[in-house]
Amino acid sequence: MSKHVRIIPAILTDGPKVLESRVRQAETFARYVQFDIMDGNFVPTRSVTCEDIAALNTKLMWEAHLMVTDPGSYLDCFKRAGAGKIVFHYEASSHPNEVISAARSFGLKVGLALNPETLVSSILPLCSEVDSVLLLSVHPGFYGQGFLPEVLDKVTELRRMQPLLEIGIDGGAKENNIIRIASSGVDAIYVGSAIFLQPAPGESYRHLQSLVDSASSEGIKEA
Repeated sequence: MSKHVRIIPAILTDGPKVLESRVRQAETFARYVQFDIMDGNFVPTRSVTCEDIAALNTKLMWEAHLMVTDPGSYLDCFKRAGAGKIVFHYEASSHPNEVISAARSFGLKVGLALNPETLVSSILPLCSEVDSVLLLSVHPGFYGQGFLPEVLDKVTELRRMQPLLEIGIDGGAKENNIIRIASSGVDAIYVGSAIFLQPAPGESYRHLQSLVDSASSEGIKEA
């Protein structure tokens, strides 16, 4: 592993007060975050809304991970709330190319997310149309789930077929597996509970990033 791998804080909550607390924490140690948005339908839990995020008036740059059944209907609100990018699930739309086109019309960057059981081959025709692909290494909807190591094989497969594509992985990353994940060929690791459910989120973020940076500088081979 020789490239720089980013740790991106992922904020998931259903409470506006917790949202504000985590955003203010993130402002002290990060420049870019992801907000997890859940509708209680595509996944069984609900989260805060784009209106809740807009009300915070944060200077953070951010993207929205839309775990929702109708991602196209969320684009206008998130653009107005300040999102630079939306990431929607391939499984959530029967016409993902239309969602991608609509997001572009709003001036948004676009990422495509993939649940653990969905094959990489399913999205290959869309890879040239998006800015990134996000591989879920847990079943979406909850903080603190166990990492699914078989998703690393999907990273390898996708990287082989799309060497220049930005690839992220989301779910279950912790101190004990972060180097293995970073060595798989990803560009970004999205981390939630291993940052925000720790006593000192900023220290946890910096520690995880330092582990990844150290591994990169030492030239650890890809797993």
